[in-house]
Amino acid sequence: MRIVIVTPAAAGSRHGNRHTAARWGALLRALGHRVRVEVEWDGAPADLMIALHARRSHDSVVRYALAFPGRPLVLVLTGTDLYRDIRSDADAAESIALATHMVVLQEAGLKELAPALRARTQVIYQSARRAAAQAPLEGCFEIVVSGHLRDEKDPFRAAAALSHLPRGSRIRITHIGGAMTPDMARAARRWSEREPRYRWLGELPHGAALRVLGRARLMVISSRMEGGANVVGEALAAGVPVLASRISGNIGMLGARYAGYFPVEDERALARLMWRAESDPAFYRTLTAQCRNRRGLVAPRREREGLRRLIARLGKNLSRNP
Repeated sequence: MRIVIVTPAAAGSRHGNRHTAARWGALLRALGHRVRVEVEWDGAPADLMIALHARRSHDSVVRYALAFPGRPLVLVLTGTDLYRDIRSDADAAESIALATHMVVLQEAGLKELAPALRARTQVIYQSARRAAAQAPLEGCFEIVVSGHLRDEKDPFRAAAALSHLPRGSRIRITHIGGAMTPDMARAARRWSEREPRYRWLGELPHGAALRVLGRARLMVISSRMEGGANVVGEALAAGVPVLASRISGNIGMLGARYAGYFPVEDERALARLMWRAESDPAFYRTLTAQCRNRRGLVAPRREREGLRRLIARLGKNLSRNP
């Protein structure tokens, strides 16, 4: 099949949507398809469009649906789609109406959709390859925060939790991720200046970011909304336990009974979990074991098989009208 993948994240970007598009392109090519990845559809014929982000890919979705009304159009719903835009944005709603099929990136995402929409939606977890094990830093209990600095990520919650730790704690926060606005960059620098246990590294190449993650004792994801975070999958693959805000997207990744959740925007609760993970070996082992049990969800073979099943399902109804 000729497949075009549309993502609002430009080539060279380290946004999660771009990672997903590039990885799916490679997986689909390995399955024998011809794949183009574009920021906006260029109008060239394709047997199938896969569009990431209902609101931001809306123009491409509309134009493709008008040009090839008999052909399948898959919409991949992101976190801002699922937990905000589909309830309030007309463009996002129209993209959903035009899509013949949809994909969510973790199982709890299905609950955000009306029953009629669930019937044409498939869950495909994003995969992450196991990075080489790294020796942890000596002299501290390093916790990594990995993600771009933007409001949806609540990026400084772990930094704010540091002041609520007991005096004997050896926790240090290493923050990886580019600032999406000058204000976010200034905020990160201010946190670094006033809190010696917090260090912002900015945006790193993907391999370097994985090496930092691989040496960490924990990863914190404090987001207000997530569709199915790549960084959680990377932590699972690396064997790094996670402390996560209790939101649907994180629950879909880590499971309803996971022991490492804290309420959204609650740095005191996060600090208690951080300290417990540092000071209570049994609790740390529980987190590690629970994450290990979820590792299979992010295996590359599972994602490849999910895409294969999706394409097989679409191919049965594929129109080859020019």
